Amino acid sequence: MSAVAGSSGMASVAAAAEPRLRVEQASFAYAATDKSAPKFTLGPITFEAQKHELIAILGPNASGKSTLLGLLAGMHAPLAGRIALDSTEISKLDARERAQRIALVHQESELLFPLRVWEYVLQGRYPYGRRLRFESEEDCLMAGNALAQVGADALRDRWMDQLSGGEKQRVILARALAQQPLLLLLDEPTQHLDIGGKVELLRRLRKLTAEQRYTVLVVTHELNLAAEFSDRIVLLHKGKCLRAGTPAEVYDRAALEEVFEAPLEVEMRANGRPRVTVHGSEHG
Repeated sequence: MSAVAGSSGMASVAAAAEPRLRVEQASFAYAATDKSAPKFTLGPITFEAQKHELIAILGPNASGKSTLLGLLAGMHAPLAGRIALDSTEISKLDARERAQRIALVHQESELLFPLRVWEYVLQGRYPYGRRLRFESEEDCLMAGNALAQVGADALRDRWMDQLSGGEKQRVILARALAQQPLLLLLDEPTQHLDIGGKVELLRRLRKLTAEQRYTVLVVTHELNLAAEFSDRIVLLHKGKCLRAGTPAEVYDRAALEEVFEAPLEVEMRANGRPRVTVHGSEHG
């Protein structure tokens, strides 16, 4: 009996340790459209993300951040390696299954025609719908829950083009949450926000990962915000994964100076999280 119980306990521990997202030696390449231009290659990249974790993908322009996000979203299949969500390869999921498990928020979300916030957030329910039918009670419930999760209940009757930058970013996030994803991918979500808006958004994402079932990956240039709010960081440089680990493990002065091509200082704060400065000034 004790042997059986022990075996069962070990299996439970193993199951609990299985990561939500596993990226194993994944690589991808774009063919050059101009014969004189070099082909861009990403990878190989290896890292994991657990449930309830926020992962920051860091790097300068043209380092491969958005390409990596496209791989994680299943927009591209890796040329080599493997990317799995809850042990299922993302590239093998059909479009409907991917949309139910993965939500991708792009830098810019253009509106093709005027929409109120409520209509916009309901679009996140599309993966669960059937053609030629109105939204169900469950769709309305999920959309309402999503607005509540981002603190945007009061905005539901506003027109999207009348929102401030911070308000719009919250509503865009609500539409993604209405998909009920396991994996939430955000491409530069703080790009058009002031520092207060950036901190507020990252705090909200941090709270969502802790309280809900989401695993969140955020592409960003914000070194100090990434260090403050993320569980782990993937540092990209020219298509390569230079480092992956906790902020304290990744924020090596020499590595950051190589990536961002600037003289930097890295200070370890009392809370165990690093802080980066440039010539004595704050950086990101």
